[in-house]
Amino acid sequence: MFVPVYEPYLKGNEKRYVNDCLDTNWISSRGKYVNLFEQRFAEYTGAAHAVAVSNGTVAIHLALAALGIGPGDEVLVPTLTYIASVNPIAYLGATPVFVDSTVDNWQLDLDDLEKKITDRTKAVVAVHLYGNVCDMDRLTAICRKHHLLLVEDCAEALGSTWNGRHVGTFGDIGCFSFFGNKTVTTGEGGMVVAGDDELAKRLACLKGQGVSPVRYYWHDVIGFNFRMTNIQAAIGLAQLEQVDEIMARKRRIAERYKEEFEKRGLPLKVLWENEHSHNSMWLPTIRLDDRARRDSLMADLKEKHDVETRPAFYPVHTMPMYVKYAEGMAFPGAESLSYAGMNLPGFPGMTDEQQEWVIESLAQELK
Repeated sequence: MFVPVYEPYLKGNEKRYVNDCLDTNWISSRGKYVNLFEQRFAEYTGAAHAVAVSNGTVAIHLALAALGIGPGDEVLVPTLTYIASVNPIAYLGATPVFVDSTVDNWQLDLDDLEKKITDRTKAVVAVHLYGNVCDMDRLTAICRKHHLLLVEDCAEALGSTWNGRHVGTFGDIGCFSFFGNKTVTTGEGGMVVAGDDELAKRLACLKGQGVSPVRYYWHDVIGFNFRMTNIQAAIGLAQLEQVDEIMARKRRIAERYKEEFEKRGLPLKVLWENEHSHNSMWLPTIRLDDRARRDSLMADLKEKHDVETRPAFYPVHTMPMYVKYAEGMAFPGAESLSYAGMNLPGFPGMTDEQQEWVIESLAQELK
C-alpha cells in the first residue's frame, strides 16, 4: 500500500471556480477571485489587510522590502527552517543572523535570539515551524524593547494560534504559503497580512511593479511582479471554504499518531502544542530518540512498506552559501532536531487503513 507524505484535498468548488475564470477569460492577475480570496483570508485570520502574491518566498521578500530592510541591516532568523525564510534577506543585501531552536517545541530559542541583538539588528523573521507556534508574548516584548520589526513566516501554520489569536497578526507583517503541500493550496501562491493601513498600501503597490493607484501606467517606486493570478485565487477561495474540515481531518490524524506511539512506547517524541498554542498540524512531526536511526528508518519505510516520509530541514547555516554567517557559533538544538526529525504522512484525505499501515510499519521497524 503506497502512502504519500502529502497530497492536496480538492473536494470543493475548485473546478467550478477555475472554469468560471476560463469561461469569462479572467485568467491573469485581474478578476474577482483575487479580491474575494484576499477578503476571506483576512476575515479568517483576523488580519486587517491581506495581499495575495505569487508564492510564499516572495511573500517574505515583499514583507522585508516593504519594511525597508537592506544593506547594513541584520535580520535574526532561525537556522532550522526551510531556506525560503532566509533567501529573501540575502536578496535585499541584508545579513542573516542565525538563531538556535529549542528542542521541546522546535521554535526560536529566544535566549539565543536576545544574545545576538546588536545595534545593526533591524528585524526578526519568526518561523512557526511545522505548524507549532513561537512564544509570541515574549517575542513581541523583545521586539518592542529593542525596536525591532517583526515578520512572521506562517508558511506551515495556517490555522495555528497563540492564546486564541491567529499567527501572522502579532508582527508587522505575516507571510503565508499556498504551495501544493500546504493546508490551503493554490498550487503556487502566497499571502501577506498586515494591520497597518499605510503598510498594506505599500505592500500592494510593491507587488504590482510599483504602479500608481491614481495614474495609469505611472510607477512611483521600483516594484516587483509578485501578483497572484485569478485562477490561483479561485482555487484558494474554494480551499478556504473547506479549511475547517481540512484542519479537523489533520487534527484527527495527528492525535491518532500521538496516541498510538505513546501506547506502544515507541522511541520517539511527537511535536505537540503547549497550553498557550494551537498547532494546526500541517505535517505530523516526530523526533527519534536515536538520531543515527533516522535516515535508515526513512529508507526502510519507503523500500519495505512503500511509505513516504520527509526528513526535517537541514539547518540553513550548514548550506555552503550561508556557512560564513555562522562561523564560531553553535546550534545544538537546531542540529539535534534536524538530524533526528522527520515528517510522517498526514494529508486530509488519508484513510484509516493508510494511517494504520504507517503506524504498523513504523512500529515494526522500531521494535
